[in-house]
Amino acid sequence: MNEHICVLQAALAAALKAADPYQAVLNAVTVEGDHLQVEGARYDLSGFRRILVVGAGKATARMAQAVEHLLGGRITAGQIVVKTGHGAPLTVIRQTEATHPLPDAAGVAGAQSILALLENADEHTLVLCLLSGGASALLVAPAAGLTLQDKQDATRLLMNAGADITELNAVRKHLSAVKGGRLTQAAYPAQVVSLILSDVIGDPPGVIASGPTACDVSTFSDALAVIDRYALRGRMPPRVIARLEQGAAGQLPETLKRGAAALAHTRNAIIGSIRLAMTAAEAELARRGFTPRVISDTIQGEARDAARMMALAAREELATMAAGDRHALLYGGETTVTVRGTGLGGRNQELALAFALEIERLAGITLLSAGTDGTDGPTDAAGAIVDGTTAQKARQAGIDPVQYLNDNNSYAFFQRLDAATATGSHFKTGPTGTNVMDIQIVLLSK
Repeated sequence: MNEHICVLQAALAAALKAADPYQAVLNAVTVEGDHLQVEGARYDLSGFRRILVVGAGKATARMAQAVEHLLGGRITAGQIVVKTGHGAPLTVIRQTEATHPLPDAAGVAGAQSILALLENADEHTLVLCLLSGGASALLVAPAAGLTLQDKQDATRLLMNAGADITELNAVRKHLSAVKGGRLTQAAYPAQVVSLILSDVIGDPPGVIASGPTACDVSTFSDALAVIDRYALRGRMPPRVIARLEQGAAGQLPETLKRGAAALAHTRNAIIGSIRLAMTAAEAELARRGFTPRVISDTIQGEARDAARMMALAAREELATMAAGDRHALLYGGETTVTVRGTGLGGRNQELALAFALEIERLAGITLLSAGTDGTDGPTDAAGAIVDGTTAQKARQAGIDPVQYLNDNNSYAFFQRLDAATATGSHFKTGPTGTNVMDIQIVLLSK
């Protein structure tokens, strides 16, 4: 397993380098004299009296550093919201650190500062909006009549029920003063350029960060349908249900829809995604003597189900290999966990633990499952590395892996396993500065 760990670490390092937010901005944006260019669109900077930089997300501080490098003293003011511990040194742009995945008062204060910056935006204002994964929780502005606690409770209930990111965001957009295109509405008639590092399958601008600068296809009725799908109407805060019902009845304005005037002043540019990261990991694995193959960059659904599918694919691949062959299977995406226990963990650690049980006592298979942001759920781990001996070693140390899995307690499992056996299964990187969903790499040696 030791050799495999080194290879996996190198492959992930290559993936993270390819998804570096600073470089992603420099690759997408050029400034020549008074002209800024993004995706073929040119903006004459001499025609703007103010240039504002706003945004939110786990990777946004590094994006802001790149923007400061490109524009320097031309920036009038800026405000971003980043996850606690994910900040970076900035000169002009202010940053607020807030909690994720559940929003907090700091996130509210940061969002209010952004809205205050945009209050006097006019046709002579250019707004650069920097968005990356995590912004849905970090850029939090409860709609009129709602409290932060209402949004926290609604988010927690949906996440614990296993709602996917699209379902979760459909609800959050309709409880917010900034999501679902409302941020670009607040900036209108300014020109808005959003630079987006995607953490969502398929890279839809309306879903990433809950689409603060994009049109929204979901409705108040859709948000209610999500809540009913998980039988949560009776447990949701009453003010949340009241707002969604009023909106569904046509008594409140909808989120920004296609054809809105503000959209004609807005450009959303995807500057990075999981695909770039996986391509780089694939190249590194080939350099190290493995035959790599990207299976999918759209993995979703329950983490345990994904683990079962990956284990089956690994078994089938191993059966076709000749002695001495070394293969690698790559996956990317974002799974979910339906929380039924009382433990601590995250989708990557749960996937890894479930995978370890699926391949117990099977030689030649090693998996790394990790969040590219360096954090997995509300823990300090990015994920975990497991092989066919993981579950067996745990049992020998008096640790029941099934019990920990059933209690959604994967973090404690890997903590105890490493303390008892020094296997190095728990994978901790610290904040990486980027966020393009999760990556799973399965190494196979015959």
